[in-house]
Amino acid sequence: MTALLSIDLGTEGARVAVFADDGAVLGTGHDVYPTRYPRPGWAEQDPEDWWRAVVGATRAALAGAGEPEIAGVAVATTASTVVVLDDAGRPLRPAILWMDARAAAESEATAATGHDVLKYAGGSDAVEWLVPKAMWLARHEPGVYRSAARIVEAVDYLTWRLTGRWTASQMNACCKYNHDPRGVGHPHDLYALLGVPDLAAKLPPDVLRVGAAAGEVTAATCAELGLRGRPTVAVGGIDAHLSLLATGGLEPGRLSIVCGTSNAFVAEIDTPVFTPAIWGPYPDALRPGHWLVEGGQVSAGSVLRWTSEDLLGVKRAELPRLCAEAEQVGPGEHGLVVLDHFMGNRTPLRDPGLRGAVLGLTLGTTPAQLYRAAVESVAYGTRQVLESFLAAGVPVEDIYVSGGVRHNPLWLRTMADVLDRPLLLVGRPGGAADAGDNLTLRACAVLAATATGAHHGLAEAAEAFAPATTLVEPAERDVHGGAYEAGYDLYRQATAATREVSHLLSRPREETG
Repeated sequence: MTALLSIDLGTEGARVAVFADDGAVLGTGHDVYPTRYPRPGWAEQDPEDWWRAVVGATRAALAGAGEPEIAGVAVATTASTVVVLDDAGRPLRPAILWMDARAAAESEATAATGHDVLKYAGGSDAVEWLVPKAMWLARHEPGVYRSAARIVEAVDYLTWRLTGRWTASQMNACCKYNHDPRGVGHPHDLYALLGVPDLAAKLPPDVLRVGAAAGEVTAATCAELGLRGRPTVAVGGIDAHLSLLATGGLEPGRLSIVCGTSNAFVAEIDTPVFTPAIWGPYPDALRPGHWLVEGGQVSAGSVLRWTSEDLLGVKRAELPRLCAEAEQVGPGEHGLVVLDHFMGNRTPLRDPGLRGAVLGLTLGTTPAQLYRAAVESVAYGTRQVLESFLAAGVPVEDIYVSGGVRHNPLWLRTMADVLDRPLLLVGRPGGAADAGDNLTLRACAVLAATATGAHHGLAEAAEAFAPATTLVEPAERDVHGGAYEAGYDLYRQATAATREVSHLLSRPREETG
């Protein structure tokens, strides 16, 4: 029997799963790595930590699956997580994580160019993307930038570690560094305007479509990972963006919200929409002839983890107790407004200078009230992104949610109530973690099956790997007496009222003296 290997390089660790050709999970593995925050708004990781975790998680998954022969491999990673390497592929500095907001000034500079290709990015590159981060390196670490033979996305780095070949995912190229597959390809003139005229030479030379074959796993890497044979490596992409492939189909009207450290919203549309409130439309980023749009919250589950673990000192195992206590607090009864902009706002405000806040604290505020208000804040941020999609004309019929929200019933119910929309939860709420419910891992199996020729095209493979879902209905509107409407209005007012102070607090220390 041959099987498929899925690798998901997430924010906190690497998850690996072995899938049978019918979508059943045969074995799983997981390993973690640290994130370092050297300055406020910065986040970095060591690429060697990633590879160590991938090797360990892969060996565990293969052992759990009974050591089957692997026909195909696919990788998904966070983005833009940017890796800077010498000509031998060795890191010259820590990788700059997707959530890192150091390149705010560089992001603003992209908007000032007025370059035509930026119409596919809402008018400017976001602070999280590869181009502003490369600009920051050229400005603040010029020696590192000059020495860099490669400045690439994390997914491209892992594909190289597997195959020995430098290729770029067309998804990442379109979505994160302004590649135009229907026009100029890499926009050399834009890079020159932005002070990085040689950037294209540092990117992977070959841009390949998602699901294409990038090559075979090298013999040395097969030995390191414990793989038999020489599996085909599929071109992967961005973890959340690929999640659409794992919803069971690619019909219009599907919206995938991956709820984890951040919340990522992705939809594929047939007719492009242009607005600064969302990212995209990206041409041919997932499938030729279609457009991908995205939005999201930089901080979502991370806000809830920080509130419970770091601030309140509640261990992860004790979270159900805190949730149960918070559930006894009615919406609006806590007298608080929490802002979820801990690492800035991704969309629709596109403001990396926003910061988190808690307003309304009194000496009588309880941990349960504070946690309840934090959950509501994340849900309000989700509603704000959804409304921006609808206002832009993105058709939204079915909303698929996945990720960590499955294990937090308070977050899940609050999201459904605040959105006032039914949600299709991948898997069952609450239960033990199941790799089959991880849309990123399942999407990688879709890619691997496509690259090996087991299915003809992404749409066919997506149908074959459809997940189980649970319908989550919102409460009737009159149940909460309009509390969520009032809370959402206060959330938006508070964001506007604290914006100027947030921008002052988020400036680099050298700018504020």
